[in-house]
Amino acid sequence: MNAVDQAGNNQAVVPAAAQAAVQAAAEQTQYLTFMLGGEVFAIGILAIKEIIEYGSLTTVPMMPACIRGVINLRGAVVPVMDLSARFGKKTTEATKRTCFVIVEIEADGESRDVGVIVDAVNSVLEIPASEIAPAPAFGAKIRTDFIQGMGKVNGKFVILLDLNRILSMDEMGALAEAGADARAVSAAAGAA
Repeated sequence: MNAVDQAGNNQAVVPAAAQAAVQAAAEQTQYLTFMLGGEVFAIGILAIKEIIEYGSLTTVPMMPACIRGVINLRGAVVPVMDLSARFGKKTTEATKRTCFVIVEIEADGESRDVGVIVDAVNSVLEIPASEIAPAPAFGAKIRTDFIQGMGKVNGKFVILLDLNRILSMDEMGALAEAGADARAVSAAAGAA
């Protein structure tokens, strides 16, 4: 289903899902920007609980490659995802500026904390709704369903990420299952 622009003109026809994503992005105006693989990304500030220095991770067997492990955050076990690996790129190498951004997501009607590894945190920016465009249908280096919108900042685009899609627990479970199946096939092939 397509939506027609507010003036009723048929010139700007935008898919309803893209328009809903832009509307969700428009409700937030402050975004934390960060670097990942030389590109600038942003997430809504309301989802962020804290930013902590990169520290020790406990690896957990049988997890998808993008789940680097868990950390102990004041007694709570918090899973940590490597966003670079989640986007199909190489895993993030830790540097002095690498950190964990702890975010809160909705999963199964509950709030859950998840850490994401980023190369470096830049700043908090105000991006007015008028400067947010829908995600491109093609050409992005990450899955377009991971993109909430494109923020225009100083003549450049900042990719606004949809954390609930990126950190979907259902999809993570499917990735873990697929990884376990692949390891079983590989082990069986090696035994033959």
